[in-house]
Amino acid sequence: MQMEDSIKVYIENADDAFTELEIPLGIELSLMEVLKGEGYPIEATCDGMALCATCHIEVLEGFDKLHEESDEELDMLDSLPNLCDTSRLSCQLKIQPELDGLKIRIKGDADA
Repeated sequence: MQMEDSIKVYIENADDAFTELEIPLGIELSLMEVLKGEGYPIEATCDGMALCATCHIEVLEGFDKLHEESDEELDMLDSLPNLCDTSRLSCQLKIQPELDGLKIRIKGDADA
């Protein structure tokens, strides 16, 4: 079995279609940093410290593959008015094979 050297994450667009984003493995970045670098509307005002929730995403598929939330992430998520059962902070998700196939909706800290 050959190891893949990249993963694919799917981001929901305004028209409910998905954009495929191919991300190389082995980079020391979070999903937030990749999304921001690709021009998605993520402010990341706390610079990935789980303090602002501007990188809030809803995981539409693949939530069960993710590691559990830290206490800091849970505290921040609990403060959000648009929290859902599969909410995560993308700054807390490092690029790793478990993210392959993830489908997300970017929520930010706004209501949606």
